Amino acid sequence: MQNAEKVQNCARTLQSRLPRAFRPDVGLVLGTGLGGVVEAVDDPCFVPYTELPDFPVSGAPSHQGRFVAGRISGVPVLVQQGRCHLYEGRTAAEVAAGVRVTALCGAGSLIVANAAGALNPRFECGTLMLIDDHINCTGASPLTGPAPAGGLRFPDMSRAYDPEYLRLAGDAALRLALRLEKGVYVGVAGPQWETRAETRLYRMMGGDAVGMSTVVEVIAAVQAGLRVLGISCLTNRNLPDCMVPVAVEEVIAAAERAGADLCALLRALLPRLRCSLSG
Repeated sequence: MQNAEKVQNCARTLQSRLPRAFRPDVGLVLGTGLGGVVEAVDDPCFVPYTELPDFPVSGAPSHQGRFVAGRISGVPVLVQQGRCHLYEGRTAAEVAAGVRVTALCGAGSLIVANAAGALNPRFECGTLMLIDDHINCTGASPLTGPAPAGGLRFPDMSRAYDPEYLRLAGDAALRLALRLEKGVYVGVAGPQWETRAETRLYRMMGGDAVGMSTVVEVIAAVQAGLRVLGISCLTNRNLPDCMVPVAVEEVIAAAERAGADLCALLRALLPRLRCSLSG
């Protein structure tokens, strides 16, 4: 998945497998342990990544590897149920492929959701965090190489996460009496968990949560002109002076438990995002 022609071919193939005239308003990327959110999608249509030519397929645990088209609270959505990662040996362009396909299918905005470790000692496991900003520590960008077709060559990332979407998400959480943190996400390549020294450094840099995804996708989304909202499910606490071993099974289980809150938030939020898009 290295060039615009391949991305366009994937988008055409995906559209041919979706209901006639289906056009998503919002794209949604679901990370580790969050695949159950697709249960909120009404009248779903499933298209496995393996049916799309040259599309990268995730090998990460709990990532089902398919697009799901349908509606949440009446809003047309195109969901990536699973993503691929840099640590799987994928290039940044491959990691961003799903976002670029989603944009070509007509989405005007993107919600990226992930499982992340909390760096902020005030944050509790099992809660959601709105991503207010990010720090890219992956060493990768989907914009490296020839200029991408369409969009800006040098996109401004100073407001990568849409301020209005952040406000609307906060309002929705307040109505639901749902605890919702806000902070800075540090994206790393992985797949190893962080050392104590790395954890201390990320916190000193201003990070509130750390994970192995999202930043590459968000760069591609901003370049493509999509409005972005990022949400982290905080699955464990990374406190350098009292760190405990982390198992991926525990992370998946914690994300699955937080998935119910994410579903509730999306159901309440998506109609307001749609109004914002049409306005």
